[in-house]
Amino acid sequence: MYDSAEELLRRIRLGEDTSLELKAVRFKGDRVSDPQKDSLSDEIAAIANTHNGVLVLGVDDKTRDIDGIPVDKLEAVERHVFEACTDRIKPPVVFRSFRIELPDSVGTPRAVLKVEIPRSLFVHESPGGYFFRQGSSKRKMPPDLLFRMAQQRSQTRLIRFDEQVVSSACLENLEADLWHRFAGSHPEDQIEPLLLKLGLAGQGDDGVIRPTISGVLTATQDSRPWLPNAFVQAVAYRGTTILGEDAANYQIDAADISGPLDRQIMSTCAFVRKNMRVGASKQLGRVDQPQYDMTAVFEAVVNAVAHRDYSIYGSKIRLRMFSDRIEIYSPGAIPNTMTIESLPYRQSARNETICSLLARCPLPDPDRTPYRTHMMEKRGEGVPIILERSVRLSGRTPGYRLIDDSELLLTIWGAKDSKILGAAETTGSA
Repeated sequence: MYDSAEELLRRIRLGEDTSLELKAVRFKGDRVSDPQKDSLSDEIAAIANTHNGVLVLGVDDKTRDIDGIPVDKLEAVERHVFEACTDRIKPPVVFRSFRIELPDSVGTPRAVLKVEIPRSLFVHESPGGYFFRQGSSKRKMPPDLLFRMAQQRSQTRLIRFDEQVVSSACLENLEADLWHRFAGSHPEDQIEPLLLKLGLAGQGDDGVIRPTISGVLTATQDSRPWLPNAFVQAVAYRGTTILGEDAANYQIDAADISGPLDRQIMSTCAFVRKNMRVGASKQLGRVDQPQYDMTAVFEAVVNAVAHRDYSIYGSKIRLRMFSDRIEIYSPGAIPNTMTIESLPYRQSARNETICSLLARCPLPDPDRTPYRTHMMEKRGEGVPIILERSVRLSGRTPGYRLIDDSELLLTIWGAKDSKILGAAETTGSA
């Protein structure tokens, strides 16, 4: 917003409104004394709860004079904003900050900090409570507005989170080579209706067609500018626990796996394949003896990516490989009325649009999973496949566990060392 200095100056001269907040900055030594973090947090949360907005630090809100910020203190001001957004607001507010120069009343360039705050996908609580922006002021949310806003932003799950419009994104963020995978043959002049039909885009409160959560997750190269934790954190450890005697060498591989969801799935499976042990025997030619059944791993990763709760801020999918098992942590409780015990028998999708898109997405490497042609089949067979194939290989049943009613943990046991080592020894002696 207000991308040029000239446009920003014009808006400053007109004064504060719903989308513009001005703040002078005062210091005590090297520390920012004004605005205080609590009051700044209230203002930022109010903007995020209401409308795309800009906060300009270094401008007096009453006189509209460009007071500026000493250049050597810009970093301290930026840190002050960051701490206000992350430590004082729940869930934290994502913002973008820019250091720019604006002329004061006599034409001298002064440094200011421009902070862009998009209308959020969440309802934010700040130290003073729940606020919204009305004109140039923040107002306490009455209970009916808070309830209605929570409904609109899917906090009550009356509207699915993956269908929500991302107000800070635009259709140009959706890359044609990515969304074409879901489209099949479709006239080029009907792109917007197609994106709406597929659920990749929707109409925002301002009437503008924008990408949805599903759109940025499946049709952008990296969704983290809008959903910072929409990635898989994969770590491989040498032993059976995280902390070992030789901590420096205990973590043998790690990766933060981002990108479109189908790429996250395939890259996560590649991480497992790379770090698991594989033996072989030569009974009738070489026969590999993998530590894990990769079809079961594939189904487990697909389920984690497709069914995780993307509205839980600060949570990501975590995959931990140990010498004897894989642990996959997926944010979110089990949807609807399902239980741990009923997982193999029932089907329920938290993210209907994401599941539909993955069901349209061709497998980039069908040889790895020859029993299907697309990322998902939507037949509810994933959990039975995970259980059956893992037991067949390792002799142990994978276990599901719900942690604090907010995270689902799946443990897949690897084939016993004796089986793999025995196969490897057979190969070596042949």
